[in-house]
Amino acid sequence: MVNQSNLMQEEVDFVLEHTKEMMNGAIEHLEKELVHIRAGKASPSMLDGILVEYYGSMTGLSKVANISSPDARTVAIQPWEKGIIPAIEKAIMNANLGFNPDNNGEIIRINIPVLTEERRRDLVKQAHQEGEHAKVSLRAARKDANNSLKKLLKDGLSEDLEKDAETEVQSMTDNFGKKVESLILVKEKDIMTI
Repeated sequence: MVNQSNLMQEEVDFVLEHTKEMMNGAIEHLEKELVHIRAGKASPSMLDGILVEYYGSMTGLSKVANISSPDARTVAIQPWEKGIIPAIEKAIMNANLGFNPDNNGEIIRINIPVLTEERRRDLVKQAHQEGEHAKVSLRAARKDANNSLKKLLKDGLSEDLEKDAETEVQSMTDNFGKKVESLILVKEKDIMTI
């Protein structure tokens, strides 16, 4: 027969594991959002998330073309089929990334303009906003975890175990918060480096 304290410990472990997954998810989301904040250097990842109409269905750009960055100011898109070039150009324009695609019938080139000081500051603000969203997600995960632990306390969890688990949740929150700060600092440096 499984005793009550082992069951409670399993519940606590589940809450902690779930909280860690939620916090990791917040960090992964932040990393994805930061990739989309362009720092003035050309990168194929700038076009992640662009969908192109291809034979009647919406398909990721990277599935219909080779995307490369031949230099720091250019992104080159080589479609597998020349006939899809207009659809790719339309998708890029509709994505509102501020790019003007230029094609020579074979390859689509996007010239990345040099960022102005004002635009750089706007991008830094945007990065900080994404960091704040991530921190809100971390705090929400902490709150959910602490509520679950309070419920377990009512269901018979010892106060010591509940306090220890709350301390661990706070420690997780602090550590993930530091990761957010670190990611934002790196992105800020990337944006402000000319």
